[in-house]
Amino acid sequence: MAKERKKLKKKEGNAAKYTTRNKALNRLQIKLPEFRRLCILKGIHPREPKKKFEGSHKTYYHVKDINFLAHEPLLETGRALKVYKKKIKKAQAKKNWSLVTRLEANKPSYSLDHLVKERYPSFIDALRDLDDPLTMLHLFATFPAEASYKIPAETVNNCRRLSLEWQAYVARTHCLRKTFISVKGIYYQADVAGQKITWLTPHVLSQVVPNDIDIRVMLTFVEFYETLVGFVNFKLYHSLGLKYPPILDSKLEAEAAELYAVMRDLGKEAHEASEKEKDSNDFNSLSDTDTNHAQEPVNTESRLAESRARLASLQDRLSKMAKPEGNEKLLGVTDDDENMEEDENEDDDTRQCKALFKDLKFFLGREVPRESLLLLIRAFGGVASWAGDNAPFEESDEDITHQIVDRPTQGHIFLSREYVQPQWVYDCVNNRLLLPTIDYLLGRVPPPHLSPFVDNEKEGYVPEYAETLKRLQTAKEGKVLPLPGEEGSKDTEQFLESVVANRTESMEELRKTQKQAILEKTYQEELTKEIAGIPFSGSIQTMDRDEVDGEHVVEKEAYSHPETMDEEPPSAIAKAMMPRKARKLYAAMQIGKQKKQAEIDLLKERKRKSERKQNKKVAPEIEFQHTFESRCKASG
Repeated sequence: MAKERKKLKKKEGNAAKYTTRNKALNRLQIKLPEFRRLCILKGIHPREPKKKFEGSHKTYYHVKDINFLAHEPLLETGRALKVYKKKIKKAQAKKNWSLVTRLEANKPSYSLDHLVKERYPSFIDALRDLDDPLTMLHLFATFPAEASYKIPAETVNNCRRLSLEWQAYVARTHCLRKTFISVKGIYYQADVAGQKITWLTPHVLSQVVPNDIDIRVMLTFVEFYETLVGFVNFKLYHSLGLKYPPILDSKLEAEAAELYAVMRDLGKEAHEASEKEKDSNDFNSLSDTDTNHAQEPVNTESRLAESRARLASLQDRLSKMAKPEGNEKLLGVTDDDENMEEDENEDDDTRQCKALFKDLKFFLGREVPRESLLLLIRAFGGVASWAGDNAPFEESDEDITHQIVDRPTQGHIFLSREYVQPQWVYDCVNNRLLLPTIDYLLGRVPPPHLSPFVDNEKEGYVPEYAETLKRLQTAKEGKVLPLPGEEGSKDTEQFLESVVANRTESMEELRKTQKQAILEKTYQEELTKEIAGIPFSGSIQTMDRDEVDGEHVVEKEAYSHPETMDEEPPSAIAKAMMPRKARKLYAAMQIGKQKKQAEIDLLKERKRKSERKQNKKVAPEIEFQHTFESRCKASG
């Protein structure tokens, strides 16, 4: 009986659904760094129960998530690696080098492929979650592989390779849509399989790793992201019929032209694949005819002539494949490659992006961000080169249309090309328009670099240069902008008529409401006097004769201040009729609008100050020019 009384109490509610981190560590029999690593790889996050049954200072996890971790194969692999490290240490301490060599050859290995398939059941799910992996890989591709930072050189090289493969795919498929240069780095946005993918690449500078960052946690993320991006790149390359991974040219890689090396390998591979497919078809048809010839009599001269003609056509195609001409040879891209790249299901954005820099040749200076500009120019149909041994073409090429420079002066100038600043390329890409180069010429202060990720109309502030760009886009599309006085005149008249009608109706409803309120107030006063025992005659004597009639009272009170009633805005009336919850929400919205308006006013004030400074700088120069001209005229 005593044993039956001491039954264990069944856990219910949050105590049954959640567990603390210390209990999870005791159950899994691992330490905190290993637990964090497993949670990062499996995508498990801490939870916030409604009632924290063991205190608010503890971290909680789902019991189901901990059960999920208990059956993870990586748990056993981690234990095997611990045992392996102990054996290595013992063998090294005993100076048993043969055992050390044997143990190093049999080191336990693991793979994260099953985690990628587990967390992303479909390819679209992986694309939706690709923003952070791409940003992290581009960041680690610029980190120094030093022992002090504990960043392996293999990780840095792998991140660099994966990021270049991704950029090469984006440039080849012309799926890049937006870009923006900020203090943090350069933002890009691409449209891949209907999914918008945004990532950030750091500026090409020597990176210094801060001491307050836990590199071990970041390396765990990078380890999973490498596997994920490898899967995605494999799928994307095979969708184009290309082998993966592409082969990098060692010479171009040594000269920091890796993106061009990947693009050239992809172009050659696609061209060779198309030619091999044609040649294999011709060879198969030729072999079929030859076998038929062996079965038939030898005297069939017509079929022999036919086979000779096919052999001649085959040799002609092989010679053409071996001798590509012009810039296509330099870039590894041919007409067959471009035709193969075109898809019947291409959308209008892809066609527009593909033709933006078509038939334009760019030469990049040493001081500009080469890799970023190469990506943009190739993604939008252009051709680019730079100063180097294995560059596609030299600076003296007469077909160059634009030279990108970022310096105050240029030593030698070719009259057949335009010298523009790098911002011109970025602004052209964001607006899908070849902008006039007069504002971006060498030595000039360029116009403001506007972000394509901001909706100016929603923010409430439209910069002046944004309006200029909108006019240029409208002129390109062949539309005519309406004049300020004629813009939507009919719509404005209809809107004003509807406002007047609504205002009349609201005023009538207001008068009825006020009349009803005054009648109720009068009734309450009379009822109070009656309860207090005041006779009706006494109350009449205290009241004014004009106020005895209820209708006169209502009309006098209702129409005593008609001007103030008409001046009251409809928004205040609607606010008075709101319930308390809606009124608080409306007040919060008004506070947000006031903050946004304050930011807009601050931007306008900064613009006025900058214009004043520019005018102060320009004014002495203009005055000096006028005085100089006047003296010249007087002396003349």
